[in-house]
Amino acid sequence: MLRLILLLVAVTAVVAYHNPNYAAGRSTMVHLFEWKWDDIADECERFLGPNGFGGVQTSPASENLIIRPYNRPWWERYQPISYHLVTRSGDEQQFANMVRRCNNAGVRIYVDAIINHMTQTWDDNVGTGGSIAEFDTWSYPAVPYDRNDFNYPHCNIYGHDYGCCPDRVRNCELGNLKDLNQTSEYVRDQIVGFLNHMIDLGVAGFRIDAAKHMWPSDLQIIFDRLHNLNTDHGFPSGARPYIYQEVIDFGHEAVSRNEYTPLGDVQEFKFGMELSRAFLGYNQLRWLVSWGPEWDFLDSDLAMVFVDNHDNQRGHGSGGDILTYKRAKQYKGAIAFMLAHPYGEPQMISSFDFTDTEAGPPQDSNENIISPSINSDNSCGNGWVCEHRWRQIYQMVTFRNVAAGQSINNWWDNGSNQIAFCRGNAAFIAFNNDEWALNQGLQTCLPAGRYCDIISGSKNGNSCTGKTITVDNDGLAQISISPIEFDMILAIHIGEQSRL
Repeated sequence: MLRLILLLVAVTAVVAYHNPNYAAGRSTMVHLFEWKWDDIADECERFLGPNGFGGVQTSPASENLIIRPYNRPWWERYQPISYHLVTRSGDEQQFANMVRRCNNAGVRIYVDAIINHMTQTWDDNVGTGGSIAEFDTWSYPAVPYDRNDFNYPHCNIYGHDYGCCPDRVRNCELGNLKDLNQTSEYVRDQIVGFLNHMIDLGVAGFRIDAAKHMWPSDLQIIFDRLHNLNTDHGFPSGARPYIYQEVIDFGHEAVSRNEYTPLGDVQEFKFGMELSRAFLGYNQLRWLVSWGPEWDFLDSDLAMVFVDNHDNQRGHGSGGDILTYKRAKQYKGAIAFMLAHPYGEPQMISSFDFTDTEAGPPQDSNENIISPSINSDNSCGNGWVCEHRWRQIYQMVTFRNVAAGQSINNWWDNGSNQIAFCRGNAAFIAFNNDEWALNQGLQTCLPAGRYCDIISGSKNGNSCTGKTITVDNDGLAQISISPIEFDMILAIHIGEQSRL
């Protein structure tokens, strides 16, 4: 009996790291990439909360090295110089205020945590909070770390190591970033203290950057020492932080994503690659009928899924051609499919516009990040794309919330790139990625009545600003999507935003 109890306790601890702890009735995380803390708080209150979003991933919160030779590139945030909570996004008080305000709005906060490494070696050696480092001696006095806290002998990871040598992948330096030794109790204590401080401030979990470059056994020890989530921020007693890990694995790697699933969710990079290929026309949409583990994906309850993220939209770790905001029609189709399909825990990115893949966020002449402006049509300005504010995307977050717990049924396709399916009796969606019209009587599975298509418009009183769909007593409706329409999607559901 004692062995059974211990086993149940162990299983409970592992399963707990897979729960994002969203507020009831919410889903979907948006990465507000490089946003300032005050701006995130405002966005939680004015848009994300009212539109049913579950959470926000922030950019790294730890003090990072200022890298001026590259005009403050986005990746300087991934070169920590200390664990102080001060970056271009704001200081610790602003961070804490953001977390409080977002939690009050029903939107959870998840932090991109950099715990594998510190900085590279640079001529500059001052951080965003004024901390300094001595790179040649592996000295980071603001933590403090010294040479003994890093893996030794120092070595670099080379391309062929990923296919043969898990010890080198985990013990050598990724891109010359100084590689911490997580087997050290002292290093573990510093990392745990850093993460627990943010948990105590009310965050709900962490993206673990470069997880494949750390030993799973070390990560397990670190995660198990994390505090429960703070009940003062509305979390239930005993709730554990949500953990999702960056493990890029397209197969045939020395380090497998499967080694990390017992610890928490894993980012499924194959998902965005294959969904992009489908909506770009390299595969037909009809093959998506088997979407999920049959495509060699992780099991649904282990996968954090996305089309693009801050890395692969810049060509890093993509595995192929990835859709981004730059190809908006196909991108919106892929995001809509992700949110309509029950597989995985979905995340999307909210970008700033870029042509140079190294470029950091919009900044003024003093290197301060410029806030997104909000236009009268709810879009963003000042160089920010704000995909999460596109009607075709935020309306699909509502679709997902309405369809929660419902399986896919009544799949239909034309043998090519026109598909449709129901989510139980709660929601229906259709796609046309062919060069000819979809004009078909289809089973919507919905109660009889009139519905507003949430893609082409919205409900306005007793009418629709876009298409109106009439469902008969048998659940049938005439569905039409022309190939020259602005969007390739039509979606309706039983929620108040769609049903007349």
